[in-house]
Amino acid sequence: MKKEILFQLDIVWQLFEYHCHDLSEKEAMWCKTFQGLQIRKSDDKWEADWPDTENYAIGPASIAWIMWHIIYWWKNVLRASKNKKTMAKEDVIWPGSVELAIDEIRKCHKEWIEFVEALSDEELNSEKMCKWPFEGQTMYSLILWLNVEFMKNVAEIGSVRFLYATIEQ
Repeated sequence: MKKEILFQLDIVWQLFEYHCHDLSEKEAMWCKTFQGLQIRKSDDKWEADWPDTENYAIGPASIAWIMWHIIYWWKNVLRASKNKKTMAKEDVIWPGSVELAIDEIRKCHKEWIEFVEALSDEELNSEKMCKWPFEGQTMYSLILWLNVEFMKNVAEIGSVRFLYATIEQ
């Protein structure tokens, strides 16, 4: 089962690499609406918007925000699964550029693959290590959730790129 789950993640990873190929800073920061989720620089510090709700009125997210969000949840899943600790959203800082964000996501991906590959069947079926974003689930459930969350985020990146290409070009 682990092999199949990692195969599924690899398919999404290939789509991530495709959608992020030649991604420019301008395109990553672009958001057609003002109220969309953004990464904003304030006093030489990057801050990520954090919605109070997930209703549609919050508007679409920029690619930069989506990438920050991937880094946020992947780092938290890794820390919670390994060390039973999480990070506050304010502690996960936008790396400062698309290139650095992609590098950070690649590091998270590599660390995640190594972590999952090292899990025993007993650990995969156990609920002890699953601490964030939910508890009381097996590591299999967490890994499958991560695949779905990543797939959703990658699809969002692709959608924004398609919009940008048709609206701004």
